Amino acid sequence: MPNRNNNRFNRIDEEFKKEISNIINYELKNPNVTGMISVTKVKVTTDLSYAKVSVSILNSKNIKDTLAGLKKSAGFIRSELAKRINLRNTPEILFELDDSLEYGARIDSILKDIMPKKEEE
Repeated sequence: MPNRNNNRFNRIDEEFKKEISNIINYELKNPNVTGMISVTKVKVTTDLSYAKVSVSILNSKNIKDTLAGLKKSAGFIRSELAKRINLRNTPEILFELDDSLEYGARIDSILKDIMPKKEEE
């Protein structure tokens, strides 16, 4: 039986991810939120009181300001989410920075620096 419940939370996580991404990219009018923002993961607690939203921020003027802007806009995002997803209560949204894409890009550039040197030897 826990598997069926787990599937429900996976569906909720995916639905939240899709809708939060749409709200951030098309509805949010906060001037501090700059750059390309991708919602990489959403994890909703089992009691549906919190949703931990991991975001990746690329090409931003200031990543800290963008993350602060998202946190300030959490109430607006939550109310938009409540209109779109029919749950008894809409979880409080907690944003966290997911720098795995940035980390991957840094590894790529290091590998590119190393690879030509290997071929010259």
